[in-house]
Amino acid sequence: MTGAEVAAAAQLACLLEVSAPKPGNISPGRDFHDTRYEDFLASAVAIGPALAAAGERPLGATIRAAVEATGRWTRSNTNLGMVLLLAPLARAARPEGGSLRQRITRVLADTTVADAEETYAAIRRARPGGLGHSAAEDVAAAPTVTLREAMALAAGRDTIAREYVTDFAVTFEVGAPSLRA
Repeated sequence: MTGAEVAAAAQLACLLEVSAPKPGNISPGRDFHDTRYEDFLASAVAIGPALAAAGERPLGATIRAAVEATGRWTRSNTNLGMVLLLAPLARAARPEGGSLRQRITRVLADTTVADAEETYAAIRRARPGGLGHSAAEDVAAAPTVTLREAMALAAGRDTIAREYVTDFAVTFEVGAPSLRA
């Protein structure tokens, strides 16, 4: 896929996700006091350029760029989870050898401490609710491990972190087959 195709696919995924009615979540006609449906639409478009360039820069830099782009369009955390999931997929979409699953395995195995630093900065920028603190590798401090190793520490309590540790098992073994059915 080209960078433009990756960006379009990611933007469409975000637009479809927020447009689906979900109990307790924002959807068309259902806003929160501090966040509107339109904030999610704007943030879906905002991440396009960062994800288009995902194949040309480190994973952590892509995550941070996407979160910063979102912050220019909305004051709330509208897509940190989506960005954390889409950025590795966007990087793995580069036309290289192997299946997408094999490529994502390589992307995640190759994460660095610098990727963790950039991702921690992105998480702090997004200010997600309910984050809390961790005794090891808290996002408020400088990381000392790779991004994948940091995600492994959180995998027992965080489904996005678990995707990083399992090479996106739910995405490839549950989500993708369900969409194909």
